[in-house]
Amino acid sequence: MSRVVPYCINAGLLEKQRERELELSSMNHEIESEICEISVDPVKVANGEVDDDGRSRRTGTVWTASAHIITAIVGSGVLSLAWGLAQLGWIIGIATLVIFSGISLYTSGLLAECYRAPNSVKRNYTYRDAVKNYLGGRKYKALGLVQYTLLCGAMVGYTITASISMVAISKSNCYHKEGHKAPCKYSYNPYMMALGIVEILLSQIPNFHKLSWLSTIAASMSFSYAGIGMGLSFAKIVSGHGEKTTLTGVEIGLDLTAADKTWRIFQAIGNMAFACSYAAILIEIQDTLKSSPPEQEVMKKANTIATFTATTLYLMCGCLGYAALGNHAQGNILTGFGFYEPFWLIDLANFFIVVHLLGAYQVLAQPVFGVVESWAGNRWPKSKFINDEHHLGIGKNNSKFSVNFFRLIWRTAFVAMATLISMAFPFFNEVLAFLGAIAYWPMTVYFPMEMYIVRKEIKRGTICWFGLHLVNLVCLLAALAAGCGSIQGVNQALHTYKLFKFTQ
Repeated sequence: MSRVVPYCINAGLLEKQRERELELSSMNHEIESEICEISVDPVKVANGEVDDDGRSRRTGTVWTASAHIITAIVGSGVLSLAWGLAQLGWIIGIATLVIFSGISLYTSGLLAECYRAPNSVKRNYTYRDAVKNYLGGRKYKALGLVQYTLLCGAMVGYTITASISMVAISKSNCYHKEGHKAPCKYSYNPYMMALGIVEILLSQIPNFHKLSWLSTIAASMSFSYAGIGMGLSFAKIVSGHGEKTTLTGVEIGLDLTAADKTWRIFQAIGNMAFACSYAAILIEIQDTLKSSPPEQEVMKKANTIATFTATTLYLMCGCLGYAALGNHAQGNILTGFGFYEPFWLIDLANFFIVVHLLGAYQVLAQPVFGVVESWAGNRWPKSKFINDEHHLGIGKNNSKFSVNFFRLIWRTAFVAMATLISMAFPFFNEVLAFLGAIAYWPMTVYFPMEMYIVRKEIKRGTICWFGLHLVNLVCLLAALAAGCGSIQGVNQALHTYKLFKFTQ
């Protein structure tokens, strides 16, 4: 036995050594493959024609990234924050909004650190790529399902919301022309179809890199309609006609049961959490930035600028709207001032909402378009139909416009389908609230923290590890509460709306 034991030990050590050598060999092979993937003509890199990964030179800056973020998060939902404050009250409402903004800023910084793969050589072009490289397994598939379901749902929701604003313009003009008692009712379907046609044209913008001008216009629109809402609220407050507000929000009474109050609180928490989140497109936005200075540094600055700007706008719009409309604040503060006078100002605000949502739709659509087109290109690399770009000259200056037949057909079909769903399910905004509640925790909190733990090799049981998981738990509970509230909203909507029959 004395001779056998050392032999067994040595054999075991040799086996472990062989396994370690195979593992190192595999790692070296992966690194060599990554280096081969990014090897490019050094002359082109030196001349600024391509980046270090061989792709077209990125030109994004902190300002273009900030515009993309603001376009994505400052949606028409900013006009519903007065309603949220009415449910939560002054103290809890403001605190909730500030806390979720802070959490979103913090986790976005963690996610920005993960743009480069763990070895800092390979780029992660999408959120899904980052999760795959850091966490692997089934997690990146789950992330992809959640991310693209949310983005597709948001596109449908934006179509419905934009059509509501277009109908509001028509009703306002009708009341002004025919009188306040005129039966001004309109079907939303023609407006949705018109929006779908415009989105089909805009969807031919190839990628995020060509979308900066549209994001800038859309971001300015969000400030414009929010400014009008704040202006109307401020005018009502200084005139002495502000409605009653309370520290705890809407009071339980004959018109509101304790159960209804609870559901509304959950919905308000979900709305505020979702309003601060943009993780679903953060990596895609970061992939538009120049390589110098480092992308993560620029993205963190853009996160700070956009989050601070959005939070300031949220607080001003929500607080002024609540002070003006009180506990009877509606889901859209613009409708709280009626459709009558000043009708032209209400029309202008709704027009700004439509323009903003047209741009926000494209910002959310680009990751969806990109993943399908990348898959098709990898699946059929030699197909001219899928991969060839046809350059056309337009106008007197012969401006070049690139057309890809697969992109033209696929994106047109996708937008048409999204428009059809919008017309069939006009209560989809309630469904979107549910999707947002489900997606908020994994996309904004869980995956960024898990990837950051892997990147920084944070050990289990340390103070930092416990702190991250405490925030993770709090956000999970908030997401569950918001999900319960949104289910109640969907249940009520199912008893109100009818398919393809959305009139108002």
